[in-house]
Amino acid sequence: MSSYTVVFFDLETTGLDTQVCDIIQISAVYGKRVFNAFTVPRCDITKEAARLTGFSVTGGALFLHGEPVSTVPLWQALLSFIDFLRSFCGPVYLAAHNAARFDAPVLKRALKEFTLLEQFQSLVPFFLDTFLLSKHLFPRFPSYSQRYMVERFLDKTYNAHDATEDAKMLQELFHKLKPSRRVVMNALV
Repeated sequence: MSSYTVVFFDLETTGLDTQVCDIIQISAVYGKRVFNAFTVPRCDITKEAARLTGFSVTGGALFLHGEPVSTVPLWQALLSFIDFLRSFCGPVYLAAHNAARFDAPVLKRALKEFTLLEQFQSLVPFFLDTFLLSKHLFPRFPSYSQRYMVERFLDKTYNAHDATEDAKMLQELFHKLKPSRRVVMNALV
């Protein structure tokens, strides 16, 4: 397999149901390069998601912890995200913690809705699930949550449930763990 680029990303959404939740924030990092976009969701934010993330919608505007946030329509955020990914050489593996069960299905559903999935898949042939990677590397850990892994290996706490901070911490954790190419290939979805 040729060389690849690993870009770390995260989504904040209106809830945990991958079939209906809407994207509120999409962020990605590669080195010091950062992509971040906020969108006004088209469905209600669940109470649990609002409590965890601090997002709310009032009068058609998005707020984070009571402060207004600049937004773009979801289709524009997705197109900008594709443009960001297009700037990298070789195939891009989008890495997220729990990509297989959450981030990938939500992102792919949104891309499909706006007929952007084929364009996206020409750039991103696979997702890298760092949850699966962690389970493979450390089969007897009591937890595989990103927060636990960051605390254990980086000795840090951070603002979880902010997509940019989650993506930055995931990148730092990945570089600390230094998984082999074989382990990475086993965690592709």
